[in-house]
Parts: sequence; C-alpha cells; structure tokens
Amino acid sequence: MKGPAPLHLQAGPFGTLDVTGGVDGYMYALSGAGSSADPGLLGTSKSAGAELMNGLIKIEKPDGLVRFTLQGGAATPFTLGTAPTPATAQALPTGPLYAAYLTLAPTRDFTISAGQIGSVEGYESAIDWENANVLTTDLFYVENGQSLGVTASYSHGPFGVTASLGDGFDTGVWNFLQADVSYAPDASNSITISGATNLGRTGPRTHVYGSAATPYASAHVGFGPLSQSPLVNSTMIGGFYSYSSGNLNIVPEVQYVYANIDHQVGLNGFSSNFGAAVFADYHFGASPYSIGAWGEYFASNGPDLWFATPRSQGVGLSVTPTWQSKYLFARADLGYLHLTRPGAAPAYGRSGTGRDQVTGVIEAGLLF
Repeated sequence: MKGPAPLHLQAGPFGTLDVTGGVDGYMYALSGAGSSADPGLLGTSKSAGAELMNGLIKIEKPDGLVRFTLQGGAATPFTLGTAPTPATAQALPTGPLYAAYLTLAPTRDFTISAGQIGSVEGYESAIDWENANVLTTDLFYVENGQSLGVTASYSHGPFGVTASLGDGFDTGVWNFLQADVSYAPDASNSITISGATNLGRTGPRTHVYGSAATPYASAHVGFGPLSQSPLVNSTMIGGFYSYSSGNLNIVPEVQYVYANIDHQVGLNGFSSNFGAAVFADYHFGASPYSIGAWGEYFASNGPDLWFATPRSQGVGLSVTPTWQSKYLFARADLGYLHLTRPGAAPAYGRSGTGRDQVTGVIEAGLLF
C-alpha cells in the first residue's frame, strides 16, 4: 500500500528527520486446528480470534553523509498454513527496536550501514502493509529476517548490488553472508538475484528469533531436524522478476534453500526446500480499491523441518481485496493451502491427517 508522505521533524543539529509508522490488527478464522490430544500441524491454536499484527514507528535521517534509522514497536507476519501468533516486541535481541542502524553515504551511489538491519533476501516484506497480501508464502517463511550486521550497497545506472555480513537469524554468531544483484533497465522491468550462506557453523546453544510465548533470551536454535538448525546453517539462492504495466504489477519468484550434513548440529542428512510463487497486484484506476493475489508451490526434501512438516509438498493461493483512503486501510485475505504430500509428521485437523487448510482474515489499520 502507499503510505502518506513522511512527517518532517526539525531536530536541530540532526537536521530534518522523517517520521512514518502504522498500526493494524485483524480478525481471523481458519480450518485445520487440532486438539490437545492430537494437535496436528497447527497445534492447539484457536480456530478463530483477533490479533494485533504490527505497531511500528520509524524515525529516519535520510540524507547527508551520516544517516540513521530507528524503528520501534512490534511486528509479526502471518504465513498461510501456520497458526497466527500475537505481535511481540521480544522477538529480537534489541527488544522493541525492530531496526536500528547507522549509515554512511560518502557518495550518491555508495552507502554502508551497521546495526540491526533487514535482510536482502526475497520479494516479500515482514511488515504486512508493504505487501499486497496479508498472508505470506513458504518462500518468506524460510528466509532470514532482521539481524545484526554490516551492509554495503552500490548502484550505477540500472545496476545495483548489496552485500551483508552478520548474524543471520539473530543468532549472535557473525558468519552469515548475504548478497543481491539487481538490474532495472526501465520503469516497467527489473530483476533481482539474491543469495545467502552460512560461512561456518551455528550451534544449538545460540539464540534465534523469539516469540510472544518465548522471549529472545530463552529462544535457542536447538539440535536435530525439528529445530532451527537447518535454517541457520543453510545456503539460499533465489530471484524474482518484476513487470509493471499501468496499474498492474506481476512478480514471479523462485527460491532454493538447502542444508548440508553436519552431525555436530544434528543435521544427519542433506535436506532442502524449493519454493516458487507468482504475485500480482492491480489497482482500479483512481479509486481507493485494489486487489492482490499470489499462488505458490513448495517442496521440502530430506529429514529437516523447513515448512509445514518434513518432506511436505504443497500448493497455496491467497487473494486480498484492499480499500485505502489516505491514512486508513481495510482489506480481507482468503488463503487456501493443500498438501500434495503431507510429509513425515501430523498434518491438519484433530486427526492430524488433513491435507487442506483455509484461512480467512479481515484487517484494518492506520498509516502515517
């Protein structure tokens, strides 16, 4: 969605700062919830409820040699096929500071930033109002998000390159390298290729993203195929192409993530996750209405848990009609996921044998 122009704050020696933010919440209903006796894939999650999704404010110095970005609050994405979780400010080591980094810009084409900063992987954002759909895909689910590191970016004409070294997945271990290369020959076409890899080994005692139930200080990578060890020790290659024509935008994306055998961190067999998706977004002229949609295919191979269940395979679809008028927005999202191969663990429903999951969301929010 298109946010309003930033609020400008005169901050003395810091110059002019830009202030933006937003807050949104949603009501949901979903199928496939389990029971305490047989939780299935969605655990004992409720089949209906309401949650805060994001509450964020960002203060940014966007120009000059020395720049900075501070973004605080809570943000929790919602992936189709998973249970919704409450928004929390305890998922990261920085607590309520969702992003906090300093940037040096010695030239117009080159910048270098350091601090708690976002990933360069993938097309989708962890902040829902930056996506055309409320629900996110399997591709987003297995990507690194915010982490502590150093990022350098260089652009020249239609070309751009970004490289980052840090503690991917906020493990506290500086061994995760990310990079992307982009090419945009005109305003209608662009292509981005990205990659990431663990340069060493990240053990089970290191930290990983927390949640509303388990704060970051108590969240650990763990050991074995059902832990976060495959993700934090992974290598990824992916890319997407964006095409725009008038009010229509279409983005196909592919991504492959794998983890090699490493018995010291409980990875006893090679495993991988492949995802492919097509995103589309159409705005109905000068009206306040638009519609976003995506379709996906995913396949996990090997003993490790990437998404849904180990060795699972499936397809998904999400459709989101949206209304936005200046600062206010409201939208609905209907998502359907089908496991073409349920994998090696209980799937959906009380019996744990269901292959289908439907999620309905009604969301409203305010941007400023």
